[in-house]
Amino acid sequence: MAATPAALVIIDVQNAILRGLGGARSAEIQRAFEAVVARIAALQARARAAGLPVILVQHDGEPGHRLAAGSEGWLIRGELAPHPGEAVVHKKSCDSFFETDLAGQLAARGIEPGTGRLVIAGCMTEYCVDTTCRRAVSLGYDVTLAADAHMTADSGGLTFEQIIAHHNALLDGFDAGSRIVTVTPAADIAL
Repeated sequence: MAATPAALVIIDVQNAILRGLGGARSAEIQRAFEAVVARIAALQARARAAGLPVILVQHDGEPGHRLAAGSEGWLIRGELAPHPGEAVVHKKSCDSFFETDLAGQLAARGIEPGTGRLVIAGCMTEYCVDTTCRRAVSLGYDVTLAADAHMTADSGGLTFEQIIAHHNALLDGFDAGSRIVTVTPAADIAL
């Protein structure tokens, strides 16, 4: 049986993605973020070695936003920088598919709805990661969410750990028709 065509999609791992968030726990959040970035970099290296397409998604913030397009904070983290031929998809909303060329970039690499699988990692868990996972499934892709390779900050009285755990539990098994989200630790994802 032929392997399912797959791509790694890394969402919004930009220099200032967590800047100013988390209040008193900001140092702890930053340490956790560094560990997540390392896991994403390892997943990215494995995907490249397996010949899987890697697509980076970059949020283009408005002027004055911590991710203002063209600013230092907007840049993709250096350890995840795209290699030649790897797409960078620019977005302005939580949905990596909304008014972007993500579906076209996937199709150009042989990753089609109905037959393709997306491995998703990145930031921010409750916004862009969650929305993109749900939208991908509704568009016809299977999704593997890297359980320990997405990150956020404390928000609404919840710690980042609680938010991540909640979304991992909520998304694992989320489906639309025959397409489903599976949540798996990054090191255990088959590529």
